[in-house]
Amino acid sequence: MATILLNGEKRLLPGSPTIGALITDLGLDARGGIAVEVNEEIVPKSEHASFSLKDGDRVEIVTMMAGG
Repeated sequence: MATILLNGEKRLLPGSPTIGALITDLGLDARGGIAVEVNEEIVPKSEHASFSLKDGDRVEIVTMMAGG
């Protein structure tokens, strides 16, 4: 289990979580415009499925929105 800070809020994650699993759990469309930063480092979309999150990680997820 890992406790992370997700967009400024504590979140408890079961097992050995990955960014991809977190995106799915949040109900976000991984194919859409999503940017993920872990501990102030951008994580490329190609690494989301395999990038393991660790206890204490600071994660920021930003989604792009269309429109004006």
